Amino acid sequence: MSSDDVPIGRRVARLRARRSMTQQMLADRLRRSKSWVDKVERGVRSLDRYSVIQELAHVLRVDPEVLLGQPRSTPAGTPDGVDDIRAALARYDIPPAPRQTTDELRRQAGYAWLSYQHGHYGQLVRVLPGLLDSAQGARSAEMLVQAYRITSSLLVKLGEADLAWLAADRAMSAAGDAPILAATATISVAQALRASNRDRLALAVTQTAANRILPPPSHPADHEVGGLPGDQTARQPHDQRSEGEDEGAPARQRPPGEWAVGGTLLVQAALAAAGCGEHRRADALTERAAGVASSLRGYDDPHHTSFGPVVVELARVLVAAQRGEAVEALRRHSAVVRREGWRRLPAEYRGAYLVDVARACLQVGDLRGAARALVDADSVAPAEVRCRPFARTAIADVARAQPAPAGVARLATVVGLTR
Repeated sequence: MSSDDVPIGRRVARLRARRSMTQQMLADRLRRSKSWVDKVERGVRSLDRYSVIQELAHVLRVDPEVLLGQPRSTPAGTPDGVDDIRAALARYDIPPAPRQTTDELRRQAGYAWLSYQHGHYGQLVRVLPGLLDSAQGARSAEMLVQAYRITSSLLVKLGEADLAWLAADRAMSAAGDAPILAATATISVAQALRASNRDRLALAVTQTAANRILPPPSHPADHEVGGLPGDQTARQPHDQRSEGEDEGAPARQRPPGEWAVGGTLLVQAALAAAGCGEHRRADALTERAAGVASSLRGYDDPHHTSFGPVVVELARVLVAAQRGEAVEALRRHSAVVRREGWRRLPAEYRGAYLVDVARACLQVGDLRGAARALVDADSVAPAEVRCRPFARTAIADVARAQPAPAGVARLATVVGLTR
């Protein structure tokens, strides 16, 4: 049996034993029960949350990839298989799947999210056609939205913005009248629109979607800028909405995970506003997002947003860079990457942010800053640098300098830009 074939629970048990830890000791360090650890190791309880995988890896002192049995090496170039994804999106005659496959479909989607968050894009390209077929056959709105969202997110990475928009639009259609499903699908729509340089459209759809699930800003005029600093109406996410509550329920009664969706929409809106030069609106949107993030502590992330205070700070860096405030952006960047919350973000999120930082550095002529960001991104999530067309372009721009900054010449060779 190869390493990849070993169940994750068995890997947890082996690593725990190698660290001379009992199940109780591991449970205590994770602040969970011994029963939870036992069920994980026996495969009774699945591990399909990135945050839990990362927490386990931290306690066991290994990289998350070791727990997942995945290799760290990443080949350069766009992974083969995009045509298979396109073909899966073009299939409309998939028969309904048996009802009992829903649990297996959830596991498939969980595995796909983990692959995405770890930046294993080549692996994900191979998985997605089957997931799309299964989700369409299951006729589950939730599963369809998840499958289309993962697909859209990956296609954005691979430079297929138009196809990503198609997948995101499918997610919107699948969501129907479910407000939170529609909101999560809107995140994907915004990412695809921004990747297509349609920032103004992305701003419109995200701000509208955020206002549907979050309390209104304090002042009516704030609707035009997404809320002003100090907006207290976005600081009450802990009240839980009762099961079955209708769509028109007050937004303050939504569970924290749903508030995170709203906060993510605000971040996407802020980045879109900065992209189309509306800097005052971008600042107001990040302030409103910060208000949401300040009250989210230790919540589960059921909608795979990674939202929190650090994500808002990363948005502030990119907004400042878009405004041309390079010194301010660098100051904020240096501070945020030292925070514990930065290290807890998925590898994909950190790598993508660092590639964006490289782009910002290139815009102000800071080749050394761009080189550092690209090298750091490659160490965090190699596929972000080696598979994304934009990152390869950034490497080429930096490598043209004579002499090329340290580390970039090696990256240029790895991605096939030099002979």
